[in-house]
Amino acid sequence: MSSIIRRGTAVGLTIAACAWIAGCDDSYLDQSSGRSQQPISSATLAEMEKLDTTPSSPTLIRTYKKEAELEIWKMKSNGEYALLKTYPMCRWSGQLGPKKREGDMQVPEGFYSIAPGQMNPNSHYYLAFNVGYPNAYDRAYGRTGGNVMVHGVCSSAGCFSMTDEQVADIYAIARDSFRGGQREIQLQSYPFHMTAENMAKFRLDPNIDFWKNLKDGADHFEVTKAEPSVLVCGKHYVFGATARGDVSGGEPCPALQRDESVEAQVAEKAQKDTDKAAELVASGVKPVRLVYADGGQNSVFTGYKDTSDPDALASGPQEIVLSERTKPAPAVVKIATADLERKRSANAASGPVEPPAGATTVATAVAPASQSGGMFGGLTGGAKNVQRWLHLGGQDPAPPPTPAVATDADQASPDAGPLPPRRDGSVHMASLHAAPTPPARPNADEAPADASDSTQ
Repeated sequence: MSSIIRRGTAVGLTIAACAWIAGCDDSYLDQSSGRSQQPISSATLAEMEKLDTTPSSPTLIRTYKKEAELEIWKMKSNGEYALLKTYPMCRWSGQLGPKKREGDMQVPEGFYSIAPGQMNPNSHYYLAFNVGYPNAYDRAYGRTGGNVMVHGVCSSAGCFSMTDEQVADIYAIARDSFRGGQREIQLQSYPFHMTAENMAKFRLDPNIDFWKNLKDGADHFEVTKAEPSVLVCGKHYVFGATARGDVSGGEPCPALQRDESVEAQVAEKAQKDTDKAAELVASGVKPVRLVYADGGQNSVFTGYKDTSDPDALASGPQEIVLSERTKPAPAVVKIATADLERKRSANAASGPVEPPAGATTVATAVAPASQSGGMFGGLTGGAKNVQRWLHLGGQDPAPPPTPAVATDADQASPDAGPLPPRRDGSVHMASLHAAPTPPARPNADEAPADASDSTQ
């Protein structure tokens, strides 16, 4: 009997180790469930009716790590996308910034495609679908890993993890769109909402150049309310364009054709964001970087500890205030500063107008050398250069590629602030069927947690 127990224990440890290595790879499937055929919830169907859309209409997904939100957008009868529902994200892991390698526990950022074959109705994690990492952009930088999922169980080591109840609804929405004829669902994964406020606040983060590129895609979607076309060439994303030749992620872009009326609208929005960001910098908004113990979750789940890393959420992210080196301010910042001073003078009779409160200083760090020059990089060419800094219009459509070391802007510099603690590598367990709102703690004996493959 003892030998049987020992053999059983060895098999269990082997399976657990494989789950850690394979992560979200559902090598061990639950074949008995019919949960993938659950209908869309009645509450969501009611929202669709209000929105003038149907279950079979196309779907688009947007995610935000800092805010821990997953948005479902549906196409209305007029052909425009509208926000159907925002789901609070139960768990994401890693830091703000893209996924680079297998085992880094990072939730990826970028533009991804979900096809019907990426849906997993028999997932260990209640239900799941693969987001399509690595995409052409990731491959252009030699990034590794795979099996990155949106799934249930609320336990993450590199995936977008929801509650079982949430993922059942999300899965059903995607399933019915595919049944309606949609070939691929675009997933736009962002570090945070791509607002002027966030772009000003994170202007010295080592990932800022990459995020500026993503913001261009976000602007195209928000201006048109249509799914933006996505190309990867010259080791960057190109949105709203078609190519007149072959496209390769690591090669210079060929001749591109764009809708000039759309580009004009995108440029107008970009200019407004640029002006707002400049005003915020002039009013004293400090550049910061966030460092997480290991990812986060939406505040509606406060007090709920998942099993993937139960202590990581206790204190929230550490906010590092970065130091900007002294330099002449760009013209756009000087103009914003002068406007702010005029407003203060006009309101002097009723008391001084205080600038917006900056971020709370938890620690300070010198900005990376590659980011010297502050928000606008020490540019002295006025508003056009500011536009290029934010990729908000005025940039060249197809800059030539540069070596990965120089262009991989999400790579942290040595002086960019303290590094987060590493995962201990232990294998965790989570419930297979928990679907609370907010969820009850999963039963640790039923199924492996999202050891979201060593790709995470």
